[in-house]
Amino acid sequence: MRRVSLLVFFCALLSCESRKQEIIVLPETESTIDLSHIGKTKLSEYGFFVGELKTLTPAADVIPYTLNSALFSDYALKKRFVKIPQGRKAVYNADDVFDFLEGTILIKNFYYPADLNKPEENLRILETRLLINESGIWKALPYIWNDEQTEAYLNVAGKNLDVSWKHTDGQLRKISYSVPNMNQCKGCHLRGDKVKPIGPSARQLNCDYLFSEGKQNQLAYWQSRGLIDVPELGSIAKLVSYDDESVAVSERARAWLEINCAHCHRADGPAKNSGLYLLSSENDLSRLGVGKAPVAAGKGSGGLLYGIVPGKPDESILQYRIESVHPGVMMPELGRSITHEEGVALVRQWIKEMK
Repeated sequence: MRRVSLLVFFCALLSCESRKQEIIVLPETESTIDLSHIGKTKLSEYGFFVGELKTLTPAADVIPYTLNSALFSDYALKKRFVKIPQGRKAVYNADDVFDFLEGTILIKNFYYPADLNKPEENLRILETRLLINESGIWKALPYIWNDEQTEAYLNVAGKNLDVSWKHTDGQLRKISYSVPNMNQCKGCHLRGDKVKPIGPSARQLNCDYLFSEGKQNQLAYWQSRGLIDVPELGSIAKLVSYDDESVAVSERARAWLEINCAHCHRADGPAKNSGLYLLSSENDLSRLGVGKAPVAAGKGSGGLLYGIVPGKPDESILQYRIESVHPGVMMPELGRSITHEEGVALVRQWIKEMK
């Protein structure tokens, strides 16, 4: 009799636990957890965009921008914006990302068109990432869009989303796209012990953009809007576009490595202990990996001996890691699940041409 009673009690306990689990299951789009202490629950609450949210039409004080060479994110396209508080200016820096003052918000939207050959048609926005400068500290917030494309909701835990699109070669591709959690956002943006933006530097913004008022150099436009003071445009360096086939392979490959790898592989980045520094301004061949043995041999080295072996990409650890999609090997570690075919082909050609 006692055994039966215990069995009944145990089953009842499991039933209660099951009901508890059912209670805490949350809808996929809108969380019932109060996240107001972290950020606004809905993207629309910030007022960045006017009209239908999915058109991403910026409000008057929100400025669109682009980069000469953009980070690869599983072929997702991006629309970038910045909101600088009225009466304040970003501080120009010739060699690094601008210093943005308190209250600045960087807004990056990730989306896929149904067909990459028609990049402005049939868009599906997956996520919007915000970098918000609060009291001199950058806070990273990810927002995930609903299926209806009417709203994006703050999601601190991240999420995997099934995505498909027709690629430039006409083939259908499918992936599980990963929206990072808040800690992963911080990981890529860490410089020293502080979170910092990666993209908006003078070298990246030194190019033309088609604003609503017409095509204009972005740095000149920012200055005309009172958002920054810059020197003469002719004196400002420019990072090349790695997609520009009119530019030398070495310059394009270095630009690709800078935007995809150098946010970690630099003297003050998270991977500084590796001794591998991949900014395009780096001139020390050993720091670029040429003839450089890895700090720690193992799975990530693929049994290879040196970071770069001139003329031999298949013997180069750098090439091995940017081509890989295996956890513990692939570089960068976050932000992609597939290989950037054009990018790795470019780096391969660069190494092959090395003497």
